[in-house]
Amino acid sequence: MTIGILALQGAFIEHRYKLDALGVDSFEIRQAKDLDRKMDGIILPGGESTVMYKLIQDLNMEEKLISLIKNGLPIFGTCAGLLLLSENVQNFDYAYLKTMHITTVKNAYGRQLGSFKTTATFNHEETIDMIFIRAPYIQHVGKDVLVLSVVDDKIVAARQGNQLVTAFHPELTNDLTVHKYFIDMCKV
Repeated sequence: MTIGILALQGAFIEHRYKLDALGVDSFEIRQAKDLDRKMDGIILPGGESTVMYKLIQDLNMEEKLISLIKNGLPIFGTCAGLLLLSENVQNFDYAYLKTMHITTVKNAYGRQLGSFKTTATFNHEETIDMIFIRAPYIQHVGKDVLVLSVVDDKIVAARQGNQLVTAFHPELTNDLTVHKYFIDMCKV
């Protein structure tokens, strides 16, 4: 199994460490031709969603990414990655890739000083550590979206078919639960 990690900006290397811990091969996606490599899934890391999207456009990756997602390739977006996949971003002028039927609120917990750590259940089973850094949350989900985690009455993890998103950063904790969940999605 091989996972591609978008490595244009943000916390991509931490995802590689998690995949290494799970014994899963990975590579960095830095240019459009990298999207042509054989892979079983893609991770869109946390970082700055507007910068990432501009780089995706400038490097001619947008159309190929959308095609891969629509053709069923599993994709996992954390924080900024969640925003990239959202169909609507409530408090922003536009949405980005628009592949997932969710409406999000960007920087919903405030600026850097509003960052926090908590514990909550993921997939209605395990309690895990969750780190939120200038995080969004999901305000509304479509009927085909499964809610996986809620913190303070706000949706912070969800899945729609081959798409998984978290508002928090599982790559910054010692827990492998969310990455294992994603790898299981890639095995189907």
